Amino acid sequence: MTIANLLRLAWRALLRNKLRALITMLGIIIGVAAVITMVAIGQGSKQSIRSQLSGMGSNMITIRPYSRQTAGGGAMVGAAGLQTLKITDIQAIQKSVTHITAVSPAVTANGQAINASNNWPTSLQGVAPSYLAIRDWKLQKGIVFSETHVKTADKICLLGRTVVKNLFPAGDEPLGRMIRFRNIPLKVIGVLAEKGSNSFGQDQDDIILAPYTTVQKRILAIDYIQTIYASATDENSSAPATDEITTALRKAHKLQSRDEDDFMVRTQAEMISTISSTSELLTVLLAAIAGISLLVGGIGIMNIMYVSVTERIKEIGLRMSIGARGRDILFQFLTEAIMISITGGMIGVALGVTAARLVTVLLSWPTLVTESSVLLAFGVCAITGVFFGYYPALKASRLNPIEALRYE
Repeated sequence: MTIANLLRLAWRALLRNKLRALITMLGIIIGVAAVITMVAIGQGSKQSIRSQLSGMGSNMITIRPYSRQTAGGGAMVGAAGLQTLKITDIQAIQKSVTHITAVSPAVTANGQAINASNNWPTSLQGVAPSYLAIRDWKLQKGIVFSETHVKTADKICLLGRTVVKNLFPAGDEPLGRMIRFRNIPLKVIGVLAEKGSNSFGQDQDDIILAPYTTVQKRILAIDYIQTIYASATDENSSAPATDEITTALRKAHKLQSRDEDDFMVRTQAEMISTISSTSELLTVLLAAIAGISLLVGGIGIMNIMYVSVTERIKEIGLRMSIGARGRDILFQFLTEAIMISITGGMIGVALGVTAARLVTVLLSWPTLVTESSVLLAFGVCAITGVFFGYYPALKASRLNPIEALRYE
């Protein structure tokens, strides 16, 4: 029997029982739609997280002080209290690390920013001019401070958009104005472009940037560095850059082979990989839960095919008596099961894509429907039709034609 004849017979059989066929498809439709929607939500979240982390600087490398040293009572010393990073470490990195394009020290102070009668609690971060390139941060207007400003510890700053909105609520021009931070006057020379919240919900625009020497000398009164930021030449260079930085800092700190690092190096690529892995696991979990509906739909196909075989025993006996072979009967009922499954899958895909778009529109959740998820849905549907339709079809093919013709 040709494939065309099998498809025609299966289609006619389904049309004779439209309602039953539709009810049978329902489990597959719901299962496929649920799987595609859940995978779309997971993939969308993963892409959104990667995009947000990349917005912080996809090639960024962060170096912070680290120690297992304990204070009185056995409490660990926090990174903010360590003084293992110095400006000489920046020079060592610039001299010996070849896989980076920029490096910047950073020191941070928290306090109240004041403009006339307006004030706002925020953080003042002291950095080098190269910090903006490392973070891929643009200026909305104004200029960036230079190395000359750093050397002279000038009292100048760049404002984030959140700080501008709160210190200049009437929409006044901030450029050239003087603000105060911990009673230290700072002249506004630039306004940073809006960054928005990062993947952890932190407002990246709630910040003031100033030369790191200004924050060290005039605000914190320290001579060490709290953090070092660097930018690898590309994402593939993050690992070799990390190794080179580790080697350079161990040499600069005169650490022996048996000594532990008094610093820690973290890359943005590591963070992206960790969060992406977690998101991937959640996506698989959601898809597996939704896939239970496919299992239920497959069991429904098996039940209906058993009913169909029982109702059509005389038809089977008649076809066998005029020359139909067992494998012809097997393929006929198997084709019906596969057609039910694939048709339900097509409807489920359309419903799943629509549901994913509605989630984005109504709930503002990021979703991403990939070709692989659609192809996987069709593959699962075909396998479900074959797996759950085979046994009823096999039972039909093994009927005795004489007994089938006598069946009431």
